[in-house]
Amino acid sequence: MDRHLPFDALRNFRDLGGYTTHDGQRIRPGRLYRADSLGKLAEGTEDWDRFLALGIRTVIDLRHPWEAESSGRAPAHPSFTYHNLSIEHRSYNQAAQTPDVDPGPYLAKRYMEVAADGVKEIRRALELAAEAAESDAPLVFHCASGKDRTGQLAALILGLLGIPDETVIEDYSLTELATPALLADWKARNNGHEPTWPGFGRAPQSVMRLFLASLTARYGSTENYVKNELSLDARALATTLRTALLEPHPTTWPPLTYRRATPADAPTLVRLRDSSALWQLARGIDQWQPGEKDETHFRTRMEQGEVWLAHAGPHLAGAWELWWDDQAAWGPRPADAGYIHRLMTTPHTAPPGTGRELLARAESRILATGRPYARLDCLASNPRLRAYYESAGYRVVGEQPAKDGGLGSPYAVTLLEKRLV
Repeated sequence: MDRHLPFDALRNFRDLGGYTTHDGQRIRPGRLYRADSLGKLAEGTEDWDRFLALGIRTVIDLRHPWEAESSGRAPAHPSFTYHNLSIEHRSYNQAAQTPDVDPGPYLAKRYMEVAADGVKEIRRALELAAEAAESDAPLVFHCASGKDRTGQLAALILGLLGIPDETVIEDYSLTELATPALLADWKARNNGHEPTWPGFGRAPQSVMRLFLASLTARYGSTENYVKNELSLDARALATTLRTALLEPHPTTWPPLTYRRATPADAPTLVRLRDSSALWQLARGIDQWQPGEKDETHFRTRMEQGEVWLAHAGPHLAGAWELWWDDQAAWGPRPADAGYIHRLMTTPHTAPPGTGRELLARAESRILATGRPYARLDCLASNPRLRAYYESAGYRVVGEQPAKDGGLGSPYAVTLLEKRLV
């Protein structure tokens, strides 16, 4: 599941459904959305039809009134109510910041200002979220890019729902997938000029990580902030949201189906890898970075080896690459193995055990070619991933201290191998 819903004009419209709580429940899909400016919607367009089809009954616009007036608001419609709640009281110009400004501390400080200034508006936004949840009506909240003010409200709601901090951080950083489009829109509005600040439109995980830490340091917890600063009954509010918006995880899933990727699948593979990279970074796993592998990479792997996709029903569940040699990690070898790379699953939405099933499928494909070994590597600094592969029957057979992965900076990898039966 790609959390970004497809619109022509909207860049960062996302469903918060599917995230898992501390106690193993999940947010119901199709109930809670976050977005960039809905002022980009226009009546009579396919985007407008797509938006109305979601059945949204409450729209919360977190922008300044002057932003809504100058850039437009969601067109009025009898199916939903519109609320303009400007939670940001001190305006600032991100695009004009100098290149030396670190996004993490800078934006986290701005967010703490909003938390202190916008108590009245934030309180009302949470009340509206609870009312929408109780009435079983979908709700969307948005600002201009769907990143800063929207990210703050999302963090509060997700926290009250019992979503772990690392998932809140990941959700914030998913704006990174929309950054190129948001930046292109900004340049189009500004005669093609580049923003002075390289961090404009970016959503690195460090921002939300610092904001959550700052919120806890100042107020003790998200619940204490809601109780003491917003003057709301945090426990009752959380109970209302959880009762209405959470559900058990499915107990049955469609069986996985597989097909070889074609060049037309390259954009999907790039997006899946970047989403996986953001999932890792939010959990402190520094293995992949978004943007490292482009469409050309995946098309090349299709030409020189195989790339496979897995689906659970109509939804993408994962993918992997299969190489027939890997001299960068393993050196010259006889044709006795297949090399598994970029084993990926869709974060939060793939059926349980998908990774292991994909691994077994890749091994079956290798064995079908008459090769008796499956080989792979992982960063030497990632013991968690090494343990995962060892539990799947792989054994460590060596280390390559300076693998050149084509990124210009060699790195150490642990080499793992499995004899196939």
